[in-house]
Amino acid sequence: MNKDQLEHNQIPIYFVAVIIAAVGGLLAPQAAQSLGVLVTPAIAGLMYAMFLQIPFLELRQGLVNKRFIAALVVANFVLIPLLVWVITLGLHDQPAILIGALLVLLTPCIDYVVVFTHIGKGDARLTLAATPLLLLLQLALLPLYLALIPGSETAVAIAIGPFVEAFVMLIAVPLLLAVLTCAGARRSPQVARWNAGWAWMPVPAMAAVLIVVIGSQIAFVVREIEQLLPVIPVYLGFMVLAPVLGAMTAWALRLPAVTARSVTFSSATRNSLVVLPLALALPEDMRMLAAAAIITQTLIELVCELIYIRVIPALVWRA
Repeated sequence: MNKDQLEHNQIPIYFVAVIIAAVGGLLAPQAAQSLGVLVTPAIAGLMYAMFLQIPFLELRQGLVNKRFIAALVVANFVLIPLLVWVITLGLHDQPAILIGALLVLLTPCIDYVVVFTHIGKGDARLTLAATPLLLLLQLALLPLYLALIPGSETAVAIAIGPFVEAFVMLIAVPLLLAVLTCAGARRSPQVARWNAGWAWMPVPAMAAVLIVVIGSQIAFVVREIEQLLPVIPVYLGFMVLAPVLGAMTAWALRLPAVTARSVTFSSATRNSLVVLPLALALPEDMRMLAAAAIITQTLIELVCELIYIRVIPALVWRA
């Protein structure tokens, strides 16, 4: 299998990874739970592989598309937070699940959204170029959202430390290493070969992250499914309404079809894998339930993405 075939078959690969993780996690929960220590390094490896695919020299060109950037920012950091505030009002009596839902729904995806955008006939290259901006904005605004949305009755002390640590370990370090690798590849044949080898890695790295994350958490999700039931309608409502908000924003800014689809996919696809370490850094009495809420969203979203890749190209914009 060559690189193009690997990328073309990545969706089935991800679902096989999810099935393996779920079965393994349920059949051997004690062993699978130990995979939790690999979550952060696995995600860091994925981010490094993804950052190596970013055309750093073309970032300026992508950011020059002001209407696209404006649509991304308005949809993801103004309209989506308002939507999340409304649909999570019924979760305020369950703080752990509420915080888990907020963590995942308020953070736009920066990894496999590129994959689904490409399959869904959006501008994956432009989406990829915008990922650093999305990362920086979500990490800057997430503490503010978590301070405002839950309200005083469900307020929880969330230390800034885990956010800083997550930013450094999952974003800053992989990004710096990727920039150095790309710069070195222009001067050193050895680094160029290393870079070429890592071009194969985003799909296997994503599959590895899914196995580590879902395998380590699925047993707890199943065990606590009754407590998690209230958040499932919230996630389903989000998966219906979020792409509508993204498409409306793109329409208001008169974006062409390909770019509008990118905004729509970005609005609907969330950053569940990267925020999971933040949930695991919450106070002990809520960390596991919050993490389970995030994993539940991941499982629902993967199914919905299969619908998106058919529906979004047909409706945004149908000639």
